[in-house]
Amino acid sequence: MREKYELSRNSEFLQKYGLMLAFIVICIVLSLLSPAFLTTKNIINVLRQISINAILAIGVTYVILTGGIDLSLGSIVAITGVLAATFAHPETYPLIIPILIGIISGLLIGVFNGLIITRFNVAPFIVTLGMMTIARGGALVISKGRPVSNLSDSFNFIGGGDLFGIPLPILILVLVFLLSYFTLEKTKFGRYVYAVGGNEEAARASGISINKIKMAAYSICAGLAGLAGIIQASRITTGQPNIGSFYELNAIAAVVIGGTSLSGGIGSVAGTILGALIIGVINNGLDLLNVSSYYQQIVKGLIIIGAVILDREKRLK
Repeated sequence: MREKYELSRNSEFLQKYGLMLAFIVICIVLSLLSPAFLTTKNIINVLRQISINAILAIGVTYVILTGGIDLSLGSIVAITGVLAATFAHPETYPLIIPILIGIISGLLIGVFNGLIITRFNVAPFIVTLGMMTIARGGALVISKGRPVSNLSDSFNFIGGGDLFGIPLPILILVLVFLLSYFTLEKTKFGRYVYAVGGNEEAARASGISINKIKMAAYSICAGLAGLAGIIQASRITTGQPNIGSFYELNAIAAVVIGGTSLSGGIGSVAGTILGALIIGVINNGLDLLNVSSYYQQIVKGLIIIGAVILDREKRLK
């Protein structure tokens, strides 16, 4: 009896802190293999590199918690970046205009996704796959297939500037994380998101408007993708219509690795951030060790498969 109790306690401990322990072990191993890994410069570099993926991952966490999926994130990054850059030329519009254009256009795409999914009962996979193509084509049409360049210094500061010695994308990520953590953990809307993903029929029976919650989740997801598109365009100083390929897969990978169940109802943005950090740290460490990017893709794929298997095993217990 005592042995079963100890096993149960150990299992609970691993479920709660296993991901953090894995992250710490990865950091220790990489710091031993490469002295440059744990330097302040490299840590800031890792955080800057993961900022866009982490913002996308936080957004898609809302959707996955409701039991959905969004495959259009990379294309939304492209079209919102192009739209924002179009209004960000020097001495044309105030900085707030391209920022609002990027975020609002993302929100509208999310509203469209949510509307088709909820009103016409179409699978999220199909709707967002279609939107992936539509948004990519829209980015190419708006930009005429060419990068939108000659952006203002104030706009370029968003992705390339520092504040108090900290890159602005990192500060934006921290703000997005704190707001999302509060929203999902401390508000009625957050409880409804978990309820919809946990048991949709029970949530409907308790009076929750399933369609409104799902539409809100897809809108927040695409709105944050719009924010990521602005940061991306600012960081590379152009609105690039071909940017964002596979961004959605990296974001979903961070969410899954972070412990959010693809079935919905289980997960957190804290876990998502940890998942994004694990991906970023592994990529950075392998770069420092001069490991080919081809092998990095294999490692990332194996980690995703492993995370899904662990998620399935937890749900079967």
